[in-house]
Amino acid sequence: MLQDKDRIFTNLYGQDDWSLAGARRRGIWDDTKSLLARGREQIVETVKESGLRGRGGAGFPTGLKWSFMPKETSERPSYLVVNADESEPGSCKDREILRNDPHRLLEGCLVAGFAMGAGACYIYIRGEYFHEGSQVQKAIDEAYEAGLIGKNASGSGYDYDIYLHRGAGAYICGEETALLESLEGKKGQPRLKPPFPAAVGLYGCPTTINNVETIAVTPEILRRGAEWWTALGRPNNTGTKIFSVSGHVNKPLNVEEEMGIPLKELIEKHAGGVIGGWDNLLAVIPGGSSVPCLPAPTCNTILMDFDSLREAQSGLGTAAVIVMNKSTDIVDAIARLSHFYMHESCGQCTPCREGTGWMYRVMTRLVRGDAEMEEIDTLLDVTYQVEGHTICALGDAAAWPVQGLLRHFRPEVERRILDYKKTQAAAE
Repeated sequence: MLQDKDRIFTNLYGQDDWSLAGARRRGIWDDTKSLLARGREQIVETVKESGLRGRGGAGFPTGLKWSFMPKETSERPSYLVVNADESEPGSCKDREILRNDPHRLLEGCLVAGFAMGAGACYIYIRGEYFHEGSQVQKAIDEAYEAGLIGKNASGSGYDYDIYLHRGAGAYICGEETALLESLEGKKGQPRLKPPFPAAVGLYGCPTTINNVETIAVTPEILRRGAEWWTALGRPNNTGTKIFSVSGHVNKPLNVEEEMGIPLKELIEKHAGGVIGGWDNLLAVIPGGSSVPCLPAPTCNTILMDFDSLREAQSGLGTAAVIVMNKSTDIVDAIARLSHFYMHESCGQCTPCREGTGWMYRVMTRLVRGDAEMEEIDTLLDVTYQVEGHTICALGDAAAWPVQGLLRHFRPEVERRILDYKKTQAAAE
């Protein structure tokens, strides 16, 4: 288990003062000037050495991402954009940072923005996070008033502005290029890549988009050193992570833990165990609704990090752990996710626009058992036609839950079809 001295988010539960005074007591904004004095290259190098991977889902190496930004200053400004759209069902970790520790995020915005040569930062927050947005705006106002950001930010001689931008609640705007389109006042639809945002991003200028948690942890990594961060977790899966545990557990919560913690330990020690006991576990979705579920036997030994879950044909995603016990109708649960992705598809790509609706309609029939056996393979085939054939990853996100269901719970789907046929025959 993670020791208290290694925790970064010391006000995750909002028990302390979230404002600047409270933040300073917790060590935030503590001589930020000296962090910036290390220079752009040194900061990026330290983040690379730490092995920090993006906490928004993809797990891309953060330092490497920052290094894609132009090294030379030019007439074109550069931007940092913080993705606070957090719309993945099951994920609610960034919300706690935004409302209980906004200054930790703002300090990270300054340090990360400086490291990539950005002159301004935009925090794109989902519209439903009204209270959280208000907290962040108050924190921004406090930081400006204290001279921590703005002209000569933190006495560093560097000018840096931070703006809050409220979205309108579209899941697709969590995709980085759709987020940029929305930020520019256009319809939130993903852009074709290349060009990548580091070359042509916000307003056609070099831009890096990072998740809230990714940005918030960087000042602490710089203060304590890359060695401290790499000592936590496992190789290539280093540091701490906020896990959101929900569903059929006795104590749903957000908790900061070491990467690579066993899933069973996470649920038993922190979330009060599965309702009805561990033997009552049916399945777990380990990383938010878009990753394939894992059956109970796999959950006994699986570690919660990027590589372990990928080997188990799932993913860490946002580390939003959705626990389902045996009271769950697993087919209906996945059908509900299919409805979500159908509803949230932006409709730009044909495989996603048509495929998500098609998958949902078949899934609703499978819930009843009103289908033929061969339709199971047809459904699986369609998921592979959608996966990897769209501009953004929403097509993959719609396909993977269905694939996970058919990989691990195909006998349950087949049983329903047989039962339905028996019922129909008896009725005749």
